[in-house]
Amino acid sequence: MIGRLAGRIDYRATDHVLLDVRGVGYLVYCTDRTLRALPGVGEHAALYTELLVRDDLLQLFGFTTLIEKEWHRLLMSVQGVGAKASLAILGTLGPEGVGRAIALGDWSSIKAAKGIGPKTAQRVVNELKDKAPEVMAMGAGAVPGVGVAVAADDDVIEAVAPAQPAPPPAGPGAQAEALSALTNLGYAPGEAAGAVAQAAGDAPEAETPALIRAALKLLAPKS
Repeated sequence: MIGRLAGRIDYRATDHVLLDVRGVGYLVYCTDRTLRALPGVGEHAALYTELLVRDDLLQLFGFTTLIEKEWHRLLMSVQGVGAKASLAILGTLGPEGVGRAIALGDWSSIKAAKGIGPKTAQRVVNELKDKAPEVMAMGAGAVPGVGVAVAADDDVIEAVAPAQPAPPPAGPGAQAEALSALTNLGYAPGEAAGAVAQAAGDAPEAETPALIRAALKLLAPKS
């Protein structure tokens, strides 16, 4: 299994890059978000990868973070969601947006991805809602919304900002820490994940303490 590739970008297309790894060229399919985050042709980059194996096909898919790769794997486990649909969902919402939508049961946000109908969107939410807390917790220490550039010898890795950066959302690390704090307080993982996701959506730039306070308010019994 090929889990990560680091090499020189030889070619960029609308949905993939050709990555030269020590003289071997790998076609790696990516979302629009990932492609925008990667450096230009001739520069070095690293991607986490997932290999799709079929009788007549071998395809590599590339991701800038492990949390994005995990969502891709889980999305493809849902009936009716193939690799193209998974990339469309991740490209539209980003990995944090996918986790937030699923935790909140917001299937309409999933449906906003190209080629995703309402029945498929509802199936994604229903089948993956119990997985959202676990995947959100993986985000601790991850770097959201960036590509990865590496030196030619792959000894140095540094973040590369997207060409048109947007205001940073509450990072997966903050959400993961808030989720961990709430579960340690005794809240059920699914309940805690929904509250953290809603809090992060209401305050995209909030840090961990603010997320915890907002989530606790959402979880407080209504009088």
